[in-house]
Amino acid sequence: MRKYFFVVIAAMLAVGCIENEPILFKDAIAEFDATVWNAPAVGVNYPIITRVVGFGRAATTADPLIARNTGTMNVRINLVSAQFATDQVLNISVVNGATTAVAGTHYNIPATVTVPANSSFALLPVTIVNPVTGTGTVDLVVQIDGNETVKPSENFKRLGIRIPLN
Repeated sequence: MRKYFFVVIAAMLAVGCIENEPILFKDAIAEFDATVWNAPAVGVNYPIITRVVGFGRAATTADPLIARNTGTMNVRINLVSAQFATDQVLNISVVNGATTAVAGTHYNIPATVTVPANSSFALLPVTIVNPVTGTGTVDLVVQIDGNETVKPSENFKRLGIRIPLN
């Protein structure tokens, strides 16, 4: 009986010592910081923020509401990779099917943002245009399109911003 016990133990040790290769993430992706920290809105796969979100945390009721007189708010974009020795210019677009806000009437955003060399962050300035009359809200949904080197994170590439009209 002891003989079989040692054979079973030897067999387990022979196959139990497999060296695993470390898994290294080598891609470069970009994501909205506010999307990582806030839950998606109902029916969509991105959050729709109504407050000016601080970097690296979820929006809270202590944050100021987005208002017609907010002016320019900066939305942080995170680079998830090793830092680059050169600037990375990322393309930004508006998701037309989900956006009810009108460029120049409700908001202004640039078509690109730059992650500086040796950095992991870029800022997307979103200017809320004032004044506009009306009641209710409009939504601006922005998307990171990236570039040849830095691709958008599929789960965190879109962010909705709800803009009040009054």
